Amino acid sequence: MTPRKVLITGARGQLGIALSASLPQQVDATAIDLQELDLTDAAATGRYVETLRPDWVINCAAYTAVDKAESEPELAYRVNRDAAHHLARAARGCGARIVQISTDFVFDGRKSSPYLPSDTPNPLGIYGRSKLEGEFAVANATEGDGLIVRTAWLYSAHGNNFVKTMLRLMQERSELKVVADQVGTPTSADALARAIWKLIEGDAPGGIHHYSDAGVASWYDFACAIRELGQPLLGRPLCPLLPIRTQDYPTPARRPAYSVLDKVDSYARLGIAAHWREPLRPVLSALAAPPG
Repeated sequence: MTPRKVLITGARGQLGIALSASLPQQVDATAIDLQELDLTDAAATGRYVETLRPDWVINCAAYTAVDKAESEPELAYRVNRDAAHHLARAARGCGARIVQISTDFVFDGRKSSPYLPSDTPNPLGIYGRSKLEGEFAVANATEGDGLIVRTAWLYSAHGNNFVKTMLRLMQERSELKVVADQVGTPTSADALARAIWKLIEGDAPGGIHHYSDAGVASWYDFACAIRELGQPLLGRPLCPLLPIRTQDYPTPARRPAYSVLDKVDSYARLGIAAHWREPLRPVLSALAAPPG
């Protein structure tokens, strides 16, 4: 059987790296980043996709600097909305399907039960708004055939993320304060990558799909798990953690107080579900290993 051709954008990001590292045997993937193609250029994107003619496009490219987006809204919208539109339109033009990665930050956090894919979004900041408009752009360009995969609190052994930041700060400081009243679900990039490949293999229907690891945590809970599991792996003491309120750690962008996603349908479709602590240990092991 001819391998399915897949285009992965945002190849140097956490999810792009995880997707390339977990390619199914039958998949022939091309992974690109900004250096290879400026997705905000509609004509260049169209030419590239038309030449490659993939069966699927996975758009991991995104502007993810949540706080910086408040002062760079035009750039955030160009990357998260306009580039997504160009890519979805180009994919549709050559008969390909697209997976657009989105975020729990499309919600305002006022619920106290997990957000369903059908719940009405109401983002609090530029990042969430730009990602939501990217969802709309992809849905419109593909006439609903595109897959919108919302995820949350992504981390891996690569790139910049909460796990790496916490490990560094816990080794540098005598005490670390962490917000304890924002609740969501940490998600391993490796687990999300496996879920995306399963969605593609199953030719999943268009529309919104939620995927994060199972369970819930505050940022403080997440940090405590990083400390608990990371300390013996590093072989050195890590500083104590102190829970604080959001109001004690002001940031330019407002964040949802509760952004747990309901993944029941996705877990049933994919046949996979793991508590968020399970994939955390191998990532910490990779980060604790000596280089080389």
